[in-house]
Amino acid sequence: MEASMAYSCSIVADSVTKRGHRATTMVITLPRSMLAEFNTHRDFSRNSASSRAIPVRKQLKALIEDTFVPTEFGTAKGGMNAGPPLTGRKLDTAIGVWGDAALTQVWFALSLTTSPDYVQREWDKWVLEQNDNFEEFVLDVVARIENPKHSIHKLKGPLWATKGLTNRLLEPFMWHTIIVTATEWQNYFNLRTDANAQLEIRIIAQMMKEAYDASTPQLLKEGEWHLPFIQEDEKEWAKANPLLAVKAVTARCARVSYLTHDKKVIDLEADFRLADSLGKNGHMSPFEHALTPISKLEWKVRQQMAKVIRKSKLKKRVKAQMIDRTEFTSNVRGFVQARRDQENQQVFMPQAA
Repeated sequence: MEASMAYSCSIVADSVTKRGHRATTMVITLPRSMLAEFNTHRDFSRNSASSRAIPVRKQLKALIEDTFVPTEFGTAKGGMNAGPPLTGRKLDTAIGVWGDAALTQVWFALSLTTSPDYVQREWDKWVLEQNDNFEEFVLDVVARIENPKHSIHKLKGPLWATKGLTNRLLEPFMWHTIIVTATEWQNYFNLRTDANAQLEIRIIAQMMKEAYDASTPQLLKEGEWHLPFIQEDEKEWAKANPLLAVKAVTARCARVSYLTHDKKVIDLEADFRLADSLGKNGHMSPFEHALTPISKLEWKVRQQMAKVIRKSKLKKRVKAQMIDRTEFTSNVRGFVQARRDQENQQVFMPQAA
């Protein structure tokens, strides 16, 4: 199992208002183990791939074909930072141990998906008749599972354990895709590109910063929308039908849970149905990626709020913070999220049966 380079970053929407507020949406791929580090940044709106949503067979195939292997193995020392990285034979040994650990978890995930007896029996048969390449064996079993007519689906006694648990065994070795939208990036860039940040998140943060610095945002006027995943041939339609366009991109952002956010075949009716279902069932985070500039009228009200704060007897530091927040709607500056237009967007209220 070789070290892979699946880190990736692309900007799918970049917008700026007349007041100079900039909103950027990126699609990034980083090691799954770094998700908790990424999620500590509260200024981000994000949706990401889900271990509960993606079939085990798909995760197994992805892991076999592209396993996350650390770029380097630092050595242990006191504190949070690693010591000098391993080199030479020690590095080779560490990579080998990591690879063995990944394949061991694949074995157990495959056993939960089928059964321990099945995996052992079929592996023994594979070694006898084919070869001792476990990765090839796993891909062959995955192909069996993907074929609804294969005899594996008629076996007695398979576990078929839920993907929401089985996939957890694979997470330390998985790559993870996230759609993230934000107006506030500097703190993230400062912290995560710093030498004290863990290498695995520092790599993706540097890629994101370089993409951000190289991108030129498009001017958005009042009433226009920041729309990730709107296709080039949809842009005129989106301008004429902004609310429908918001539904479409909301659905597309939500599909990252299944890693189908970048579908090549566009089905607007399916997008609309999914967006309606998300709103009805209280799944609001996908509505945070479509943004529109704060209106002139709303800015006037916000400026009045800032004026009241300035005249107050609060401490200078407190006043500065409160005045700054008048530029925000939720976690974005200068924009309003489509989420604000959804009923029950703050507290989901299930409908009575």
